[in-house]
Amino acid sequence: MDMNIITALIGAVVGLVAGGGIVYFLLNSIMTKRRSAILKEAEAEGEARKKEKLAEAKEKFLQLREEHENEAREKEKRANQALEKSKQREQQLSRQQQDLSNKERQLDGLKKDLESKLQGLDRRQEDVDKNHAKQVAMLEKIGNLNAEDAKKQLMENLRDEARTAAMSHTKEVTEEARLTANEEAKRIIIQTIQRTATEHAVENAVSVFQIENDDVKGRIIGREGRNIRTLEEATGVEIVVDDTPGAIILSCFDPVRREMARLALHQLVKDGRIHPGRIEEVVAKTKRHLEEEIVEIGKRTCIDLGVHGLHAELIRMVGRMRYRSSYGQNLLQHSREVANLSATMAAELGLNVKAAKRAGLLHDIGKVPDESPELPHAILGMQIAEKYGEKPDVLNAIGAHHDEIEMTGLLSPIIQACDAISGARPGARREAMEQYIQRLKDLENLAMSYSGVQKAYAIQAGRELRVMVESERVTDAEADTISMSLAERIQNEMTYPGQVKITVIRERRSTAVAK
Repeated sequence: MDMNIITALIGAVVGLVAGGGIVYFLLNSIMTKRRSAILKEAEAEGEARKKEKLAEAKEKFLQLREEHENEAREKEKRANQALEKSKQREQQLSRQQQDLSNKERQLDGLKKDLESKLQGLDRRQEDVDKNHAKQVAMLEKIGNLNAEDAKKQLMENLRDEARTAAMSHTKEVTEEARLTANEEAKRIIIQTIQRTATEHAVENAVSVFQIENDDVKGRIIGREGRNIRTLEEATGVEIVVDDTPGAIILSCFDPVRREMARLALHQLVKDGRIHPGRIEEVVAKTKRHLEEEIVEIGKRTCIDLGVHGLHAELIRMVGRMRYRSSYGQNLLQHSREVANLSATMAAELGLNVKAAKRAGLLHDIGKVPDESPELPHAILGMQIAEKYGEKPDVLNAIGAHHDEIEMTGLLSPIIQACDAISGARPGARREAMEQYIQRLKDLENLAMSYSGVQKAYAIQAGRELRVMVESERVTDAEADTISMSLAERIQNEMTYPGQVKITVIRERRSTAVAK
């Protein structure tokens, strides 16, 4: 029994071993075939990829060769063009060299001609000198005068004739220049004035505050004058309450403070509550409001004139011009007028219109500073404008409009002329009667200081000076000399607006009596 089991087990093991060998043989056969197929497939794929890479490499080679050929052709083309240009340049240089050679030959010929002419002139000069010496010797024998005496007498005669001829020629040249040069200048100035709107001077030395009845005066004064003292201390304005019906006078050198006091008084009277605490509150509020209004006036002015890019401080100072006057002429209106006149004149002359308008607006900025140093307003205005970044031509126009500094550009005389036009036109400014009369007397006295002057009259509000001379003592040529000398002395010794025309009148009257 046990043997059979063992035999069976052995047989089973032998069968398993035999089956495993068969399976191994079959699997090995299958794997061998499969490896062979994979190898063939890999070889085929590798061959295909090899052909593909060879094709790509060939295509890239052809592309690079084409690019190289194109680049070579382009270089050859550029080289040909450069060669052609160099040939043309060489031909041009050859022509120029030939022209220079021709000119050198011509110059040599001219030089020889000039040398020959100079030699001829030298020979002629020698002949002239010999003839002159002979003539001088003959004249000395005939006139019993030596050469020096004759020369002196001739020079004296020639000097008198030359002086008269020079004065006549000067007058002719002056008249010709006036007709030719001044016509265009007059046309430009007249058109500029006519195209600019103007206003007349107004009285603004003091401010008058109108009230409905005189009862308000007592409330403004307050008990023992405390209200009016508080108002004067807060505003810095002298308030004059007198017997003038329906009016209170506000007096102060600073027009801004005067306007602030007027507005504060208006607010206090309208509100009805007038006491020291309320006065200080209203004045502080009015001051802030006035500062805002000043800035707004400056901005509106710049917008109206088309002046852009001004510093904020310059805009504020332009607004302060609204409350400043010069000889009764409002400073802001004067500056706007000068700006418009300058722009018009600059346009006529082909200059920068915006710069002219900018300089015209800022030319009197030195009259409204927060501090008042001891400087002319033109110099101070130039320093202020320089501080806030204005350009050199504008700075020179501001500083030179009253000749404090030298003018360095064309803009400066335009601003000076337009400032004079705006200030000197009729009705622009007020002048004290004593100063006006004194100026006319000075004009007449200056004319009377000349020898031969009989009468002198300042007419046309000092714009014309008529001088009557004695015909027996003054000749026509001397009359011309007096007019020119008077004009020069007036320019150098006197201060006057605009121009002064000098007319010297010489007439001869013959009188006889029939008996």
